Amino acid sequence: MITTVLIDLYDKELDKLEKEISLYESDEQLWKIGGDILNSGGNLCLHLTGNLQHFIGATLGDSGYIRNRDAEFKLKNIPKQKLLEEIANSKRIVTDTLEQISKKELDSNFPITFLDEPKSTEYILVFFLSHLSYHIGQINYHRRLVK
Repeated sequence: MITTVLIDLYDKELDKLEKEISLYESDEQLWKIGGDILNSGGNLCLHLTGNLQHFIGATLGDSGYIRNRDAEFKLKNIPKQKLLEEIANSKRIVTDTLEQISKKELDSNFPITFLDEPKSTEYILVFFLSHLSYHIGQINYHRRLVK
């Protein structure tokens, strides 16, 4: 079933996110912005972990997570270690949720409509994977820029 593929791909992408955050030389660099760079690596990390814990953990897995999307972009100066803990927590939640999801649930419409029209849960899970990958690329670029 596609869930085993999704678990593997989310796991690999979250490992990349963990590596990128770990490679920042200081906590200060994680939060640096300037010019046209409005989102720091730290804020993008918070956004990714919030997104996964909300849409996969809470929406599909009933984890109870309550998202504060505004805070994902407003909070600053959170230590690298705390971000790494959020990544590990997200990884666990994604895996636990996807291990429990049925084929019927995958084929059903995702419980929240946000891409202009209803989409299957399977479609949305692939969409979130591409979202994750896109922002990891931004973090990689940010990290090298502020070095």
